[in-house]
Amino acid sequence: MREHRITANGIDITVAVGGRGPALLLLHGFPHTWRVWSAVIPHLTPHHRVIAPDLRGLGATTRADGGYDAGTLAADAEALLDALGEPAATVAGIDAGAPPAFLLALRRPERVRRLVLMESLLGRLPGAEDFLAAGPPWWFGFHAVPGLAETVLTGHEAEYIGWFLDAGSRRGVPPELRDRFIAAYTGRDALRCAFAHYRAMPESAAQIAEAVAASRLTVPTTAIGAHPVGDTLARQLRPVADVLESHVIEDCGHIIPLDRPDALVPLLRSGSSRAVR
Repeated sequence: MREHRITANGIDITVAVGGRGPALLLLHGFPHTWRVWSAVIPHLTPHHRVIAPDLRGLGATTRADGGYDAGTLAADAEALLDALGEPAATVAGIDAGAPPAFLLALRRPERVRRLVLMESLLGRLPGAEDFLAAGPPWWFGFHAVPGLAETVLTGHEAEYIGWFLDAGSRRGVPPELRDRFIAAYTGRDALRCAFAHYRAMPESAAQIAEAVAASRLTVPTTAIGAHPVGDTLARQLRPVADVLESHVIEDCGHIIPLDRPDALVPLLRSGSSRAVR
């Protein structure tokens, strides 16, 4: 994999690209960078041209003032495919990378050969009621208050980001990778951009609701859950997807690509999906 700096949709996107074959676009979440895919990429590049960007504001991509809603992130992804000369790709997203992947598939299905979504919620779509019965995760509200979280956490990034990495993996994050993630989220502006994704959630939810009202998800889709999301994502997708395959990976934390790469690789490489029953 080689890192590139590509201008697309008005920002400079840092993206790792490697391999040959049909394009596979990987969209990470919080608190990660493209390197969250490090354990699965070597198994994908013999079969795919793997495209793994840092999302807007995260990692080494431009720390933009705005544009952290899922619709703009989907436009970022499409512009990146254009810049790399890829008319279509399999698109996989985890955590914060899932809603933009979903919107891209809904809005521009000709650009998405197959959709793979992991460990995320899709706005306010029905199906997440059990998961949200006790309220959303505590950090959603903390991150959503403008200026608060970055003020409190500046100088304590290692402890805070480390908590998410520990909570999201049952096997631990390799020390070198852990250090890279912490470095990527250190500093007030890095934190601001990270939390901007959460502050845009109401806008993203409205975009998802509007898109679902306008059309069905026709792209073959795979929903993958672990702990804690489980089958919640599949429950949200089932009423809106024409073709849906769902899996819950056992003994696996939230950061699936690092915790159970052995289970994830076959699902990313699979070209089949079964019809909704």
